[in-house]
Amino acid sequence: MNAEKLKLLARDLSIEYPRSPRETLAGYVIAARTLDKCRAHLNGTLGEYKFGCFLDSHFFTFAEIDGNQFRDFVATGATDEEVAGWIQLHARKRPRAEVIQWNNRMREMRVGELPAERQEFLEDYIAQFVPKGRPVYRWFDVYDLEEKRL
Repeated sequence: MNAEKLKLLARDLSIEYPRSPRETLAGYVIAARTLDKCRAHLNGTLGEYKFGCFLDSHFFTFAEIDGNQFRDFVATGATDEEVAGWIQLHARKRPRAEVIQWNNRMREMRVGELPAERQEFLEDYIAQFVPKGRPVYRWFDVYDLEEKRL
């Protein structure tokens, strides 16, 4: 692990937010946010966030990337550009249109389309963390409303 390089790149998620799940890295939604949480996890600045959570697993599953291998590469102190290159090298090769369709499906996914246990979790989570009176239309809205991007 290159702790010095990692420290320069890692956000302190106890005082700032990771990137929106809508933001792309290597052409994939969720990936930039997953990278922010991974760096913070390795740096000890994760706060209340979790690396490898349900959201991250959507990216890892679709890209067919092993989360532990991703973490190990990020631990080298790789920049965003280097991580994007690693993702492109290790992700399952798919036509660009297929990745775009998946990105749009993730961006458009409603809470009611998630598995029942995630809906149950989010029912309480939304009530606790999303500002009152702010409607949640899409799954990614939960993050962007809580983190004051919407």
